[in-house]
Amino acid sequence: MENKFPKQIPVFPLSGVIYFPRTNLPLNIFEERYLDLVKDSFRNDKLMGMVQSKRENSLVYKVGCLGKISDFQETSDGRVLINLTGITRFEITKEIKKKKKYREFEVDYKRFYKDLITPNKVEAVYDKINFMEKVKDFFKKNGLMINWKEFEKLDVSQKINTLSMIAPISNEEKQKLLETVSLEDKTNTLLNIIKFYSYENSFDKETIQ
Repeated sequence: MENKFPKQIPVFPLSGVIYFPRTNLPLNIFEERYLDLVKDSFRNDKLMGMVQSKRENSLVYKVGCLGKISDFQETSDGRVLINLTGITRFEITKEIKKKKKYREFEVDYKRFYKDLITPNKVEAVYDKINFMEKVKDFFKKNGLMINWKEFEKLDVSQKINTLSMIAPISNEEKQKLLETVSLEDKTNTLLNIIKFYSYENSFDKETIQ
């Protein structure tokens, strides 16, 4: 399936930030190189990539997410506040060496073409496994307050991607979810992670007692 997205994109590597399609990410931009990146993105249909950087070095994970700047605001102290709306995941093929201060990569979208298709069969899996009941319990036990009434207005792909992004799990686990191709597999993987944390917490309490 062909898409219209550029094969070469500016990328903002950020440690600990894993960003998913059809979610929104607010960013506070203040470094000069990333201010340049945002400025140049406006010449490229407001498109830019986000990828998680690895700890204590310049390496990045191979899978990130392409987003479009959907909101833009300049502050009096020179910062830029943007909102990035996720479109589709990409796989990095190589880094483009140029004289720009920020990093650019050549990327491939083929593996994640279904990000652009509205899912239909995941609904059954989502309901069958009482997914939301387990999620709500997990979030409550971790002290996270979510507006579930507003959350239920999202379609199933937005729900799974939003939960994958905000869940109180490790960055490595979030990256694993980002790299999981199908939404159905992602749903099951997220559920298994939640079950693991719930079991671990239960085991710890029993051990303490």
